[in-house]
Amino acid sequence: MCASYDGLCGIGELAERAGVSVKTVRFYSDSGLLPEASRSAGGHRRYGPDSLERLRMIRSLRTMDLPVSAVRRILDEEETAGSPGSALEDAVAGQLRTLGSQLAALRWREAALRAVQECPAAERAGRLRLIGAVTAPPTTAPLARFWRGWLPPRMPARSVAAFLEAAVPQPPDDPDPVHVLAFARLCALVSGPCDGEERSRTQPHAHKEADARASAVLYAGLAEAYELAGAEMRHERGPYPGEALDGFVAAYASAHDTADTPGFRRVLARQLAADPRIDRYWELTAEVVSPPAGRPEPTPGSAHDWLLAALHTQSGTALPA
Repeated sequence: MCASYDGLCGIGELAERAGVSVKTVRFYSDSGLLPEASRSAGGHRRYGPDSLERLRMIRSLRTMDLPVSAVRRILDEEETAGSPGSALEDAVAGQLRTLGSQLAALRWREAALRAVQECPAAERAGRLRLIGAVTAPPTTAPLARFWRGWLPPRMPARSVAAFLEAAVPQPPDDPDPVHVLAFARLCALVSGPCDGEERSRTQPHAHKEADARASAVLYAGLAEAYELAGAEMRHERGPYPGEALDGFVAAYASAHDTADTPGFRRVLARQLAADPRIDRYWELTAEVVSPPAGRPEPTPGSAHDWLLAALHTQSGTALPA
């Protein structure tokens, strides 16, 4: 590598050959990434024949923004095994995850800025405060907390997780200002003042009598019914008695340990019609998960309404005004 009699070169020559500054070589040496072969009589650093290739490898790894600790692990593995292996693979995968999160945050911020820019001037300050309360990239933690407080107590963790997966909308990877605004409004809705008494009033009466086991059965059955109803809604079919409605009623019947009879269906229809509702949550959820100019995606809330309408049609009870 070097023309000197001992095959070693100084820090200036090494830096010039690698196309980096002397300061950079010194930093890598002081960090333990680029060992010195020796020091001259005057105390100057001397580097061995392999230092140039090692320095080029360090520079390549650092160009990908890998931290010094990861670079050290890769170099140690290469020195031991003869080539980079799992350490390099793990570092690249980790960096890709980090970069993905950064890109998601940038896309969210861009859509958020457009949402502020595109609204009337008189509304910008209020919209900025609303959107600014949401992290970038956004977290669904406030929505999950809301539902954990809403669900019946002592439900099995697996049942809670399944319900949260259906009820908590995930913001799109490439959001539009409409998505950002709807998600911000959704977070504001669930984060507003709501004491235990108010929260309990939003819990449907048809759900309250079920114990932990029955609650798990109920919500599992409702999830299946909502999925079936959602498929009908995507085909633009209006509410009608069928498999989805049968599963919907069976979930309530099983939870209350009673038979699915015409009389039970009439009672259930009246009870569900009188229950408190959280329509605004589902309206905003549909805006979060649907294309801005496309057909709204079914949500558990809209699927519930479809099934309730089918139940009223079959039982002959009147829909609430």
